[in-house]
Amino acid sequence: MNSILFLHDTNINTPRGAELTIKELIELGENKGFSISTNLLTHFESAKNEIVNSDLVVLNSTSRCNFEFELLEFLIASSTPYIKVEYDYNFCVRRNILCTVDRNVQSCCNTDKFHLYRKLFAQSELNIFQSPKHYEAHFDFYGKAVSKHLIMPPTVQIEHLKPSTFKQDHTIPFFGDLNYLKGGNAYIDYALEHPKLNFTVYGTNRIRREIPENISFHNPVANTEVLEILGKTKQFICQPVWPEPSGRLAAEAFLSGCEMITNDRIGTFSFEFYPHDKEQAIKEIKQAPENFWNAIQKILVAKKTVEKQKNLGKVLVYKSYGGLGDIFFAIPAINKIAEVSEKVDFAVAPRLVPFFKKYLEKVTVVDETEARNRENNYDNVYELGNYPAFRGYDLPHALKYPTHKKVKQHAIQHYIDTVSKLHKRIDNHLEVYPYFERNPNPKEKYFVVHHGAGFLLKIWPTEKYAALIERLHEMYPHLKCKIIQGPDDPDIKSCFSKKMNHVDYVTGGMEDVGEAMAGALFHIGNDAGITHVAGAFNVPSVGIYGPTGPGSWGSFAKHNELIWGKQGVCNIRCNYDVILNCEHRICLNSVTVERVLEALYKLLQKAYPSAEKSLRANPMLDVQFGKNDCILNLGGNEFLIEYQDDKMKNQLELLFENPINIDAANQDLQLAISLFIQQNILFEIPEFN
Repeated sequence: MNSILFLHDTNINTPRGAELTIKELIELGENKGFSISTNLLTHFESAKNEIVNSDLVVLNSTSRCNFEFELLEFLIASSTPYIKVEYDYNFCVRRNILCTVDRNVQSCCNTDKFHLYRKLFAQSELNIFQSPKHYEAHFDFYGKAVSKHLIMPPTVQIEHLKPSTFKQDHTIPFFGDLNYLKGGNAYIDYALEHPKLNFTVYGTNRIRREIPENISFHNPVANTEVLEILGKTKQFICQPVWPEPSGRLAAEAFLSGCEMITNDRIGTFSFEFYPHDKEQAIKEIKQAPENFWNAIQKILVAKKTVEKQKNLGKVLVYKSYGGLGDIFFAIPAINKIAEVSEKVDFAVAPRLVPFFKKYLEKVTVVDETEARNRENNYDNVYELGNYPAFRGYDLPHALKYPTHKKVKQHAIQHYIDTVSKLHKRIDNHLEVYPYFERNPNPKEKYFVVHHGAGFLLKIWPTEKYAALIERLHEMYPHLKCKIIQGPDDPDIKSCFSKKMNHVDYVTGGMEDVGEAMAGALFHIGNDAGITHVAGAFNVPSVGIYGPTGPGSWGSFAKHNELIWGKQGVCNIRCNYDVILNCEHRICLNSVTVERVLEALYKLLQKAYPSAEKSLRANPMLDVQFGKNDCILNLGGNEFLIEYQDDKMKNQLELLFENPINIDAANQDLQLAISLFIQQNILFEIPEFN
């Protein structure tokens, strides 16, 4: 006898749709001779033990379980086969994907949970959805990961329906609490439009608005009484705000002969039998539990063989829209496609072909102008366009980015999530960026600066870059500086206050830029493509951001510091038109040379922990010396330091003015230095000798 374990986070005697379905499935399974147990997910250890000792797990809802992540990870890693029965949208924190119908809902998903559910669906023996619309919503997010699926209509108990030839035309019922998601506002609006009708709610009021006199509230009733009331009801309103996965109550009303006042957000009504074929609906609903157990029987008797899924064949990938940095963001996703393809050609602009041919290993780089003439030679053609899709999806072969404004993460992960929809075996987890090889030349030590950008309104003032480079030359007189000077970048040479013999200008194409980055000690630049070239070579980087935030487009170098000048100085939400018409550009103009130096100190201290170091005071530090103490001001925090004697005062003055010359033998001073380093008052900076 096969042992089947049902996992669910709610007591199955709860009179709701999911629980009613689970009870019916369990009852039929026991009649078929299966040994069935239920675990309500209150203790992790007991759940693990039952999973290990079961022949198959039926995973229902887990969002209310306080060890959900650990449970799912354990189940995925176990050797016990499982199927996933989805009743809501449990990968979504709100469990309602309201973001697909309300543009004001953004970044609504827990990133880790969203990705974990992708893995859960992909490795399940079968994924069961409540309606065609419910499945389509999941497919939009996860693609091929949910391709192994079964769609089940609501398991309405047809024999309990009580349709009557007598229909009340003066009362319209509502079952459950009157709330926003279930369409409470639409119900109230209809009541206001029909003051002569009665509206009876079997539940409480959860809507914050005035309730008209023709709406009355009553205690909830059992499902048997619900069916009796529906059987005598002429009209039934069901207009949910969220995309209802199933709508068991709506199905019961439809089958009871009610005239449905509804919208397009009810899953049950996406079946072909609605609205004209009740007989077919009854047939499919009766057959649904049988289909469920037939599918389980096939899983249990199937031989455990490794599934061989056809690869994507010969693939052409375009990235024909967006800036240079967006190409680097897309590289991990393109490599994911290559892992499940016979061959991948990556089409880029002609000027970029030599550069990417040199550094990309898993794909063949081709000229996009030539590739467009031979698309018929490929099994699949994909256009990555740009994240987010600024031009919509009107490009030929364009892939959609369903996670945009829903999952808060870097653009790199959005590209990966999108291509993972193409094939079940594409793992949407990024372990590490596929960095290009670096080759620092020990005889020529230098850093790189790029003061320009493709969109010049996103650049930090050029005169500040010049002042920064002069300050860095005082710090590191033995280091050279290589400035990336594109044809449209501002002229920085005229901004220097003196002749800068240590500065070289990189004015060639991308191959020259790549060669410069491959040997750089660190890089400083704007929110621009060259900063992401530095990221591709894993060069420690300082990025200066203004109108656009670094959340989705920040540097992906292992060691980086990001300055977002907008925070705390401007609360205007920027778009292209706002940026074009912004006169003060305070988000960038407010960033000082000292602030960039502070970020650089933090960066170098992290990136070169084993190098020979010297102490430097934080450039943003303000020190006020008094007779018996001094006050240190840094980032809105104050530190009061009291002197023991004049000698200690002199040592502190020297420490903050020229810490390089501090006496290393003074133990009391060394304790203070350790504390100051912890608070970022002092930094240990590599000397690069």
